[in-house]
Amino acid sequence: MIRQFVRDVVELTRVHSSGDVSGAAMKRALLEDSVMVVAITRLRAGARQMHLGPVNRMLRIAQTALYGVEIGKDVTLGDGVYFVHTVGTVIGGNARIGNRVQFMGNNTVGTAKNNGYPTIGDDVVVGAGARILGPVTIGARAVIGANAVVLIDVPEGATATGIPAQIRLPAPQSERIKRAGE
Repeated sequence: MIRQFVRDVVELTRVHSSGDVSGAAMKRALLEDSVMVVAITRLRAGARQMHLGPVNRMLRIAQTALYGVEIGKDVTLGDGVYFVHTVGTVIGGNARIGNRVQFMGNNTVGTAKNNGYPTIGDDVVVGAGARILGPVTIGARAVIGANAVVLIDVPEGATATGIPAQIRLPAPQSERIKRAGE
């Protein structure tokens, strides 16, 4: 559990301090609400492993009351998950969240019709107010726009915007280079 917490802090520090993992950068990271949310989630998992149900429940209530985040007991969080704004974020069921995923706040990751939960890849950005619902897969480095409602898979590097979300694929690299030279 402690090793996992250290990995979380190192990943958060690396991503949000331009690769700087010095002591000063880590101190800044430790002051983030996001670190506390993830730490409480890791403590809850440890309490469940030790069959300490009341401790898990107490920590869940504290996490919800203090930070406004509800994370289900069967959710898998990757290293360095970052809650930019914690209030109103709900991650339910057995959703799988990759490494360094950023939640901008007031997000829902859950089920639409009790038919399964999302899998979110590494380095995904989930915009404020976005909803990701059902057994969908969000590819690595995808961006979910603010207030988008995602009900379909989003490929790697793509952007999803709107209600229901429409997918915009990244332009091929040769096309981007050509446009940049114009």
